[in-house]
Amino acid sequence: MYDLAVVSAGLSRPSSTRMLADRLAAATADALGGQARVHAFDLRDHARALADNLVTGFPGGALREVLETVTGADGLIAVTPVFNASYSGLFKTFFDVVEPGALEGTPVLLGATGGTARHSLVIDMAMRPLMAYLRATAAPTGVYAASEDWGSGETGLAARIERAGGELAALVAARTPAARPDPYAEPVPFAELLGATGS
Repeated sequence: MYDLAVVSAGLSRPSSTRMLADRLAAATADALGGQARVHAFDLRDHARALADNLVTGFPGGALREVLETVTGADGLIAVTPVFNASYSGLFKTFFDVVEPGALEGTPVLLGATGGTARHSLVIDMAMRPLMAYLRATAAPTGVYAASEDWGSGETGLAARIERAGGELAALVAARTPAARPDPYAEPVPFAELLGATGS
């Protein structure tokens, strides 16, 4: 069973950012054959704790659990609304408080939402460099959803979501090592150990 962490930086409820995050998570879980536990977090619920963490250097209880889940996950889905042609401040603040090196090698699927398709390059121009700095492994396909993508004929968005979910699933499956044998499963009998020391 794989653990997928999902962080959404949407500010409203309901949120198109959270809606995209949920669909990306569902596509990834499907591509993993249903062998995934999804842990989804709305960063808006932790905004004050994130600000406190920046000032004190220590995460509060609930935020600590979020950070531990995210950094311990087999894969991460990170979705932000576009503010001023880049990711939101809330999104950046979350990754500012992640411990250095904690996401190294973690497969990440990037998503963003905005009012128009003009901001679709935010994934490649802003989000990918951030993940590269954190040494996470970004899936090849990022998914941007503009307002018009949510209409009844949104087949293009559905196809991008399916493709991106499949790519993240492949990265997760390739990274997760096979179960290692338990070195204590067949212990040496104590008498045999005593005999070895007595000879």
